[in-house]
Amino acid sequence: MNIRIFDNFLSDEEQDEVMNYCEYEARYRYGESDDGTTPPCGVTHNLPKDSSIYKLFAEKTKPLAPKDTPLYRMYINCFAPGEIPYFHNDGEDGVTFLYYPQDEWKPNDGGETQFIINGNIQGVVPIPNRLVSFDAFIVHRATSFRDRWRFTVAIKYEDGFDDQCE
Repeated sequence: MNIRIFDNFLSDEEQDEVMNYCEYEARYRYGESDDGTTPPCGVTHNLPKDSSIYKLFAEKTKPLAPKDTPLYRMYINCFAPGEIPYFHNDGEDGVTFLYYPQDEWKPNDGGETQFIINGNIQGVVPIPNRLVSFDAFIVHRATSFRDRWRFTVAIKYEDGFDDQCE
């Protein structure tokens, strides 16, 4: 199982641009069921291929993705304070990247991404400007912030797809 963390992933200006897009420009639709067996939760926004945010993350994550694995999908997840997302995996192969754009984080805020590893829950905290990557088959879930909306940019690379991201 492979989980990697990249801190200070974007420049300050790029981080501000992403957070501004998440908060003020993205148009969200009521969530989706991660594996088809759970009710939808959160809200999502598919990033258009011609957006600067899409192009930024495509360029910056490609060198970190498995060689010759195509970009499958890129979108923003948003969860309300106190929302309880479900555990799921993102597929049998490929890699998922999650970017945390918020400006600040303190331990009592919550908002970590939880992974089930060897029967235990391990969390990655949403440090501002952090990118985490993990094997798509690892069971995981978001946790919400205590007092504000939680945004992540999700970037998924998966074999068997030919650049189908919207």
